[in-house]
Amino acid sequence: MPHDKDPEMNAPSRDDTVRLGLIGDNIAASQSPRLHELAGRLTGADVTYQRLIPPERGQDFEQVFEAARAGGFRGLNITYPYKERVVSLVSIPDPHVAALGACNTVLFTADGPQGYNTDWSGFMAGYRRVMGDAAPGIVCMVGAGGVGKAVAFGLLALGMTELRLVERDLSKAEALARALTAADPALKVSATTDVAAGTAGAAGLINCTPVGMVGYEGTPIPADLVRGAEWAFDAVYTPVETQFLRDAAAAGLRIISGYELFFYQGLHAYELFHGKPIAEDILREALTRL
Repeated sequence: MPHDKDPEMNAPSRDDTVRLGLIGDNIAASQSPRLHELAGRLTGADVTYQRLIPPERGQDFEQVFEAARAGGFRGLNITYPYKERVVSLVSIPDPHVAALGACNTVLFTADGPQGYNTDWSGFMAGYRRVMGDAAPGIVCMVGAGGVGKAVAFGLLALGMTELRLVERDLSKAEALARALTAADPALKVSATTDVAAGTAGAAGLINCTPVGMVGYEGTPIPADLVRGAEWAFDAVYTPVETQFLRDAAAAGLRIISGYELFFYQGLHAYELFHGKPIAEDILREALTRL
């Protein structure tokens, strides 16, 4: 039954309360409310952050989005499977984000909703924290959806030399390959449905599918195909230690966990929502204490 008069969405709030939310499916375990409400306390802001799940509300994505806008929310995070769908509802100030075609952060402004992608900036920050200045090399990435687009464009900025996209929906991978080639004609990009072909000789292995998260158990890359690579990244952060990353660690790969993406995309989104920075080390330490 549709929630036309949702008591939470339309609840009155103090004039100085910053209302935020996350729209996505399967987000009951999301730690974003904890991050943003904690960051608010650290900076003296009164922040409320709600999980907004369209199927549970009996509404489609666009209805939930509009209800948040009309209800006085300052902004939203957008997650699976709506990061590409939201693009038609926002203006996108950053040409890099416009080129990748997916948004995970929306700021409601007087000029209308603006879309950003802190998965893109967050992935690059997380990569550099673990890998320093090391170039990604040849990368195999499983999944070409919203987060995959952000990570792929992040890899491009980090100096990736070749990308093999593994995707069941080959047309989706081919579309991302075309977007990447348009951004950098010198980049070598291929698309396949064959995980073994994609991983052969790759330095970096990446999961940008929901496989491995709570409710989607498993691994996108069999353990025997992980050996021989140098580093691995999993966009999944619930749980932080996925089967894919356990297999990668056992094979001696350097690990970039999904927590790094979660942390940095949240930190960058916080700065967009509030228009001011927050100290990275203070937020990271406070999150580990809770």
